[in-house]
Amino acid sequence: MFVSYLILTLLHVQTAMLARPGGESIGCDDYLGSDKVVDKCGVCGGDNTGCQVVSGVFKHALTSLGYHRVVEIPQGATKINITEMHKSNNYLALRSRSGRSIINGNWAIDRPGKYEGGGTMFTYKRPNEISSTAGESFLAEGPTNEILDVYMIHQQPNPGVHYEYIIMGTNAISPQVPPQRRPGEPLNGQLDAGRSQEGREEKERGEEKEDLRGEARESFTSEAAQTFPVRHPDRFASHRPDNLVPPAPQPPRRSRDHNWKQLGITECSTTCGKGSQYPIFRCVHRSTHEEVPESYCDPSMKPTPEEEPCNLFPCPAFWDIGEWSECSKTCGLGMQHRQVLCRQVYANRSLTVQPYRCQHLEKPETTSTCQLKICSEWQIRTDWTSCSVPCGVGQRTRDVKCVSNLGDVVADEECNMKLRPNDIENCDMGPCAKSWFLTEWSERCSAECGAGVRTRSVVCMTNHVSSLPLEGCGNNRPAEATPCDNGPCAGKVEWFSGSWSQCSVECGNGTQQREVICVRKNADTFAVLEPYECAFLERPPSQQSCHLKPCGAKWFSTEWSMCSKSCQGGFRVREVRCLADDMTLSNLCDPQLKPEERESCNPQDCIPEIDENCQDKYYNCNVVVQARLCVYNYYKTACCASCTRVAARHTGFLGSR
Repeated sequence: MFVSYLILTLLHVQTAMLARPGGESIGCDDYLGSDKVVDKCGVCGGDNTGCQVVSGVFKHALTSLGYHRVVEIPQGATKINITEMHKSNNYLALRSRSGRSIINGNWAIDRPGKYEGGGTMFTYKRPNEISSTAGESFLAEGPTNEILDVYMIHQQPNPGVHYEYIIMGTNAISPQVPPQRRPGEPLNGQLDAGRSQEGREEKERGEEKEDLRGEARESFTSEAAQTFPVRHPDRFASHRPDNLVPPAPQPPRRSRDHNWKQLGITECSTTCGKGSQYPIFRCVHRSTHEEVPESYCDPSMKPTPEEEPCNLFPCPAFWDIGEWSECSKTCGLGMQHRQVLCRQVYANRSLTVQPYRCQHLEKPETTSTCQLKICSEWQIRTDWTSCSVPCGVGQRTRDVKCVSNLGDVVADEECNMKLRPNDIENCDMGPCAKSWFLTEWSERCSAECGAGVRTRSVVCMTNHVSSLPLEGCGNNRPAEATPCDNGPCAGKVEWFSGSWSQCSVECGNGTQQREVICVRKNADTFAVLEPYECAFLERPPSQQSCHLKPCGAKWFSTEWSMCSKSCQGGFRVREVRCLADDMTLSNLCDPQLKPEERESCNPQDCIPEIDENCQDKYYNCNVVVQARLCVYNYYKTACCASCTRVAARHTGFLGSR
């Protein structure tokens, strides 16, 4: 601490030596050729024994939160240094013995800066860099004019507080700095050889006494102890012959024709919050009031300007925004805080006031999310792909990468392989079997009266629709005929014709067969008769030629699939194909007649199942959802309710696609 002080002292001495012809210097005692210098205590020619360096470390283990006194700084202390030995969440505080808070009082944390207290200026430092390990500190040159107490606002284990200051010893020599001299005045008894006779006469008349009254003598401070006035070579006339010394300039004659008069006032030091201003005094002629040089007036009679308060109205309150704290996490999503206080400036001090005084201003945010870097971890970059097969057992994949703490994709070996999420898994799309494809029922009944049938075509084909988990055709072949009745027939004998068989060819010209029998129909029954009983009637043909569409095509469809949801609106699907007469795919079907492939189902509301154990354990689970952390079991448990809702919405979204 004192090395820079001694270097500064040596530099002053060297500068004074260079300013003197022949290399002679002026010591701190103001004598030419003296080698005395100011020691660390500020004593000219001292031996560093006139003061005492007080230092120590406050390492007490504290248990309760709040203010704990660290050290007392006595009156007259200089070179004050109070520093935390390591960064912590604790704060240093400073208070006068009278109870006035200077820094960080009343549970209000001030911003780093300069604060006046105890007759000196304290510099409050609080490093905020993430990489910095330095703690808080108070620095002041001093001297203090009252006893001050240093406190610690304890919030976590005390890292130690180093304190150091200097006080004058009981046997210390009072620091002395010679008053500034006018040209021609004595230099500690050494008179300039060129002092004029008129100057000596003035001294005899008491002029020197007037000078002592009129000029302010500089009192000693730590800065004054380190500052040496510059002496000019030509002021020391003892090195010249007497006949070469020019006479000292004669001061102007003072008379009673001039006096001091106030001619205005300085501007206020501040625009609000109590500033200060001073009257301006000028030397004027008593009669004409014309301003003349100040040398015409007696300097000892010049009034001392007294401070006058001005602009006493308070300044508008404002939000004082502190610096953001460190992020709560070194990687990943965290939180950071800052202090926002309502303050007003008054009497050159920034005071903390009630927040309602800043209600005309929007209050800045005090918390914010932060992310310094991405933690080195496994990251799932994509969702699962579709299954590799439309039916049966296949595989699906997703992209899983190892990401460094800088956010770069690195080799898998740099992550914990035991925690690696699966990037491939099996998927079962249901059995690859056959499904029944059906046409619509025929429009006409086979009998004009009485019981008959309507028919349709049924065919079993392989299903290739991946979204339909259908089973095989099996033995449950859908019916190809269904009963129909066009009303009762009168009791008579007639030929009854069965339905035509399929055409002998799939397309083009062919033949069809059917059964023709003689029956007697009653209201509810019928009896089969011998063919001769109907011989008087024209027998319907049992065979006919058939000509299907020239290998035409028609729509076939499967049965409906299971509904995608059991409640709250789902959908079901079926496959519809256009098949030619040879049961091959065709594009010749009429698009306007194509049956629907999808329809809504189960529109009733769901009855929610309430799981009392599925609850959010943290208030910021919305951040977990936004960061897509629900894929991890820890967050899925800690934020169960939020993650479950998101999963339900996601399922609903996929179901509506």
